[in-house]
Amino acid sequence: MTFLRDTGLIYWSQLRANLRNPVWVIIGLMQPIIYLVLFGPLVKGVSSSFGPGADPWKILTPALVIQTGLFGALFVGFGIVAELRAGVIERQRVTPAPRGALLLGRVLKDMTVLIVQALVLVGVAAVAFGLRPNPLGLVLSLVLIAIMGGGLAAASYALGLWARSEDTLASLLNSVSVPIMLLSGILLPLTVGPKWLQNIGKVNPFSHTVDAARALFRGDFGAHEVYIGSAVTLAVTVVLVVVAARSFARENA
Repeated sequence: MTFLRDTGLIYWSQLRANLRNPVWVIIGLMQPIIYLVLFGPLVKGVSSSFGPGADPWKILTPALVIQTGLFGALFVGFGIVAELRAGVIERQRVTPAPRGALLLGRVLKDMTVLIVQALVLVGVAAVAFGLRPNPLGLVLSLVLIAIMGGGLAAASYALGLWARSEDTLASLLNSVSVPIMLLSGILLPLTVGPKWLQNIGKVNPFSHTVDAARALFRGDFGAHEVYIGSAVTLAVTVVLVVVAARSFARENA
């Protein structure tokens, strides 16, 4: 109960900070919305290459939600670098709060922000472009993407504690995030690319998350992409959270 209480306290503290200054949440939404408005018509123009009856908005929108989670979660480590500089982490270290609660509360806040951003993005696509995802598939895809975001946020916090510098963290994250995005099929499905690119993309675990989210948006719950993508996403998240929790506990010892 103490762990849950302390996790809740950290969660509400972090969430209130976002509510007082929501500018970064809004900025995190701007790029996907720009892609939706400017890149969406291009995807619609080549939708015939995705197969008969393919809905370009059901292909692009879930991938852009994942893009929001990918970049939003990966870069939350900058916040903990700022907290280190301000002495927030030092003050939390002297409290009896479990070190895992200090990490989990922050991660849950980031998952909440991601879900809100995803709902706004889906709402824009529904109003402006007539997106009509499967209702249950939408809920399940948001759960899947939130889990992915939680793992990435945990890893980013651990990297932030390790780097202790925005310059070091930025160099590391930029070198990782761009290849991950390009090889995940976010902008266009990798199936329209050459075979060698598809093979490289299969090594990227987030490409399976994208495939699973697209299948869920279509309501294709029996597709093998759903099971593979869900299993891979959950496994990667567990590994990232465990590694981050150990690193977080060690850095905060």
